[in-house]
Parts: sequence; C-alpha cells; structure tokens
Amino acid sequence: MREQELKDNLISVEERVAAACKRAGRNRDEVTLIAVSKTKPVSDLQVIYDQGMRSFGENKVQELTEKIPEMPNDIDWHLIGHLQRNKVKYIVDKVKLIHSVDSYRLAEEINIQAKKHGVIVPILIEVNAANETTKFGVKLEEAKQLCQEISHLDAVHIMGLMTIAPNVVVPEENRGIFHKIKDLSVDIANENIDNVDMRILSMGMTNDFEVAIEEGATHVRVGTAIFGERNYNL
Repeated sequence: MREQELKDNLISVEERVAAACKRAGRNRDEVTLIAVSKTKPVSDLQVIYDQGMRSFGENKVQELTEKIPEMPNDIDWHLIGHLQRNKVKYIVDKVKLIHSVDSYRLAEEINIQAKKHGVIVPILIEVNAANETTKFGVKLEEAKQLCQEISHLDAVHIMGLMTIAPNVVVPEENRGIFHKIKDLSVDIANENIDNVDMRILSMGMTNDFEVAIEEGATHVRVGTAIFGERNYNL
C-alpha cells in the first residue's frame, strides 16, 4: 500500500513539474527535482530510487550521514537545511551541493574541510528574500557582496542562489519572491565575478514549486508531495 502511494505521488509531482515547464516554455530537463526525504525511512527512499530518482535532499547532517551508507552510491545528495560550521567536516566530501551557505565564516569552514578532503565543493548562497526573522539567509541587497567575498576561496565554487519562500496558502503570492531571486541571479552573473556561477536557482517546495519553475527555478525541493507529511516525533 505504502509503496504504491509513493509511486503515485512521484508520478503526480513529475506531471506537475512537466506541466509547469511547458507553461514556461522550458524543457523538462532544465529542472532537477530533488526528493526531500527528511524524517522518512530508507525504505521509502528506496521505492522512489527504484522509480529512477537520483537526487535526494536532507535538512540535517545526521540524517544525511545515516542514510548515505544505506542507499546506492549513485545518488546525488543535497544538503538543503541550515549547516553549522562544526558539522561541515561530516558531509563536505559526500554531497553534490550545499544549498544553504549564508555567511563568509561558513564558506570559509567548508573551504578548510574541502582542502583536507581534496575536493572542490559546489555551494549556493541562501537568500532570505522576504526578510523573515524565522529564516536563515542573507538579505537580497547583501548577496552580491557575499558572493564577492566567498569567490576568493579556492575550494568552494558558488553555483547560484537558494531561497525558502514564505509558507503561503496561495502559491501565487510567492511569485514576486521567486522573480526577485531570478533578477538577483542575473544581476550577479552580469558582474562576471571569478569563481561565481549563477546557473542554479534552488527555489520552490511542495506548496509552490510550479510557480518557482515558471519564474526560473532549476532545482525544486519537494518532500511532502512525494513522501507525505513529515514525522516530527522522530
């Protein structure tokens, strides 16, 4: 029963992603769907993996490090939650992309740990586009300067921007937020800063990923629509 539910959920989400791409005049392969599996058991992840999913996202370092050994090794793991500096060493050589860099000090620690492991780590700058006090991320007007500062670190590579839009009932209300992030990415790209790329826009979750795609998202982070509600008792 659970297995079929997950399969049906994934098919539904895929159809919605494809429809949003079509409305925006974009190719489906321009958008990476990340299955956000926080609090969900490995058995659920395996079902989704068996349907062809290879991009999985986790909020917490501990959950990420526990699941990686339990899953096939061809998965692209994304760390999408807030990252504390003392946890960087556990994941720096294990993830495809860190979505949530919001300070120079965090980027500096990633750089230090990356050198120890002999890797270059792709990161995104997290932008708090709505200036919500409960959210992490730099302000819109501070993002460009942070990119410039981090660009001098040689073992990290800025690949774009990430945002977590407000939790709204009507997804359309977040269109302006996503539009601002897209505009900001174009603005930063036009600066031609060494070691700074703006090819990735990670924005949009279960509630609003279709609007995000229409506004230029390249990566959408979908958990609830695939796996169901989270279990906060874990």
